[in-house]
Amino acid sequence: MKIPFLGHRHEEYGALDPEGIAELLAECELLRSLASREGVQLDDSAASLEALDQVVPRWRDDEEVLPWLGNDAGLYLGTVIVRTVPGAAWEIRADGQPVVLLESGREFDVVESGQGWAASGAPELSQLYAEVAES
Repeated sequence: MKIPFLGHRHEEYGALDPEGIAELLAECELLRSLASREGVQLDDSAASLEALDQVVPRWRDDEEVLPWLGNDAGLYLGTVIVRTVPGAAWEIRADGQPVVLLESGREFDVVESGQGWAASGAPELSQLYAEVAES
């Protein structure tokens, strides 16, 4: 796996391993743990996003967990998009932010969307997915 922030700084960044990056971004450990406790199976499907939208947001009272969970929610949303929307792929911006690049050329900041979902529940992850899948 050639992921720039994991070592071998002397290598060219152009030699990234897209599958390795996708695997790393799909981990979402905190979100997967929370979902499991709530009986929600995260199988990288659009249906799992709908199930997440139904989870009671007990995390909103924990200011330490909220940003981490929002980050994971965004990365999970991106994982579902990349795995199910034709032509969608992860891209790491120059500032290090992972975004999803759609076949149309549109860039979608999934982490920002995940942060919004974790903080307020709106827009729902399944709604965001539907909007992206239609493009």
